[in-house]
Amino acid sequence: MSNRDFHKSSYSTSGGNCVEVAEGQQALIRDTQHRELGSLAFPADQWAALLREIKRGAL
Repeated sequence: MSNRDFHKSSYSTSGGNCVEVAEGQQALIRDTQHRELGSLAFPADQWAALLREIKRGAL
C-alpha cells in the first residue's frame, strides 16, 4: 500500500459509500470502507480526463 496522502471529495457524505484518491503522476483510488484491499492506479492524464467529463455532465 502506498504511503501517499489520500483524500475524499468534499461532496462525500457520512454514509461511508466513498472512494479516496491520492493524486500524483498516477492517481490511486481506493474504497474508504476497505482500505486494506489496496488501490487502483490510473495515469494522471486519464484521471484528469474522467474528472473533466464528470464536471461537464457527460457521465
